[in-house]
Amino acid sequence: MYICAITGHRPTRFKFKYNENDSRCKHLKRRLREQFVELYDQGVRRFLVGGALGVDMWSGEILLKMKLEPDYKDIELVVVLPYPGHDERWDERSKKRLAFLIEHSTEHITVGQKAWRDSFIQRNRYLVGHADCLLAVYDNERSIRSGTGMTVNYAKKKKVPVILIHPDIMEMVWLQ
Repeated sequence: MYICAITGHRPTRFKFKYNENDSRCKHLKRRLREQFVELYDQGVRRFLVGGALGVDMWSGEILLKMKLEPDYKDIELVVVLPYPGHDERWDERSKKRLAFLIEHSTEHITVGQKAWRDSFIQRNRYLVGHADCLLAVYDNERSIRSGTGMTVNYAKKKKVPVILIHPDIMEMVWLQ
């Protein structure tokens, strides 16, 4: 079984911020679904998401919806959390969305023990270390210091193929 890990920016990094009704957010979600279908057609059945707001959350929700369709019922969603209670400062709606993902996932894993930077690094390295490819919503041209950028660079270092979706223009690029 092929495995794909997913990473991407938090909503604050997008031009549309937290507005999921914005046409750009809807376009990004459609692009993610298209890529999940393509990956599924290539044999990917297990998808790993990092349990963060934004791309992780949206991807998990899209994959759970796909799993309800007869053609994709064998999709497995794994939620990989950095540490217990990492969502304690989130608003109630976001906490409920994450709880729903965890409840309906095939598996959830918590890699760290406490709230510190290394737990996020461990989570991102776990994602890359347990995947055959990485799908990242990331602008590879701008050197933005972020967990997403570090995860993409770690995947490149480990020779894990990376599929980039540009967050502004939705262009797809494969990095080998």
